[in-house]
Amino acid sequence: MLKNGFSHFKEDKITKSFGLLPNSKEVFCYTLTNKKGTEFSVINYGATITSLKIPTSNGGKVDVVLGFENIASYVKSYDLPSAPYLGTVVGRYAGRIHKGHFVIGENHFLLHKNHGGNHLHGGNKGLSKVLWEVKEISSDENPAITLAYLSQPSDDNYPGKLYIEVTYTLTENNELIVNFTAESTEDTIVNLTQHSYFNLDGHSENVLNQELFVNASKILETSNENIPTGKFIDLENHDFNFSKPKKCPASIDTTFVLDKNDNCKASLFSPKNNLKMSVYTNQPAIHIYVGGNCFNEIKGKENADYHTQSGICFEAQNFPDAPNHSHFPNAVLKKDETYSHNTTFKFENL
Repeated sequence: MLKNGFSHFKEDKITKSFGLLPNSKEVFCYTLTNKKGTEFSVINYGATITSLKIPTSNGGKVDVVLGFENIASYVKSYDLPSAPYLGTVVGRYAGRIHKGHFVIGENHFLLHKNHGGNHLHGGNKGLSKVLWEVKEISSDENPAITLAYLSQPSDDNYPGKLYIEVTYTLTENNELIVNFTAESTEDTIVNLTQHSYFNLDGHSENVLNQELFVNASKILETSNENIPTGKFIDLENHDFNFSKPKKCPASIDTTFVLDKNDNCKASLFSPKNNLKMSVYTNQPAIHIYVGGNCFNEIKGKENADYHTQSGICFEAQNFPDAPNHSHFPNAVLKKDETYSHNTTFKFENL
């Protein structure tokens, strides 16, 4: 049954103000810490991850995600020539939908076109630019925070009211577990993802000396607008074959079709910090994107200048434009079903 209310909790020392939105609503930042000293921070604007500080083998800590110091910078970032979506929850449908059009049964739907003639990352509003309700915080073993949002059909023309929850859990094994659930009042389409930009050398560096692995033998073929054609490209002799770890590419914006096994789906390794991040997910694809460019208009945390190689995204998700390709994985959520997405980012000092 679709939930229509949120529970409340007493705010404590892990909560602080992150600033005011243009409509004068206050945004809060919540920080969770595990027994190993890993610190994770998220704001309720866009359920956005703002920092993730991992202890390193040399006794220090490294902040492995890109982010901003205040809410004004996050709001301003959506007006950049190419919005970076730093650390946000993306949806209702992550990636592109061709011409914003899809069909469920005999019903045709037209979403907002916010990226040329196509729909991208949930549209003009999406889940990245709204205030989420904090439903629960646990600061016990394996601290966790659950945020919730009720998306209306009027938000971006998606059918049905969609109730979404995301739970971030910071385990004592230095895993950040991201769990999405969603329920709708009508048949609709759903494809949620977490859009953090990772850099294991620190958020002010570039990713080009870090080693990338992806457990995939195919990628999606796309048009010049980066819309899937419906065909697949074999990676056997391709530059984007990362079945064996090799350095991150300077430019990539590609959907990898994950091999069907229980193994690690992707990883990133920093020889500088001897730090490895492994990605596990129940999703059929990971969209890999290197970027973070803020066009010298907005400063990142600690006065960092984010550029086109500042970070790498591991967008675990369904295929972009899946509603328009019958042989792609199903993207329709029935009104009596529950959407479930689990992705884990595990950090190890090697």
